[in-house]
Amino acid sequence: IPLICRSPAKFNLAPMSSSSYEPGTHSVAFVTTPNEHSAKKLAHLLLTQKLAGCINIVPQITSIYDWEGKITEDTEVLMMIKTRTSRVDEISKLIRDNHSYSVAEVISLPIENGNPPYMEWLSKSVPDKS
Repeated sequence: IPLICRSPAKFNLAPMSSSSYEPGTHSVAFVTTPNEHSAKKLAHLLLTQKLAGCINIVPQITSIYDWEGKITEDTEVLMMIKTRTSRVDEISKLIRDNHSYSVAEVISLPIENGNPPYMEWLSKSVPDKS
């Protein structure tokens, strides 16, 4: 029988994992920097202060934006910062205090689901805000 014709009762519609992960407990914050050196410096600050568990640095992105009435195109570096949602405000402050841009991009999205062992590791790596 083609898959589309099978009875829904034959499919397990439960989540793939029985993890007790609470959606939105963790977030990914995105920050752009002018170069890899700046990104690595910020990454080390974040990790030293236990504000992030892992930071990916993606070189050579192109950002196109309106700045002071002019369309601007720049090559930048993207930081993808995995953290607890409760720590995003602290990350934003650290970035503002240590970034070369007058208006640093710090935006975040909640993580709704993930590999249970990874999410557990992230929880252990980044203490909850006390």
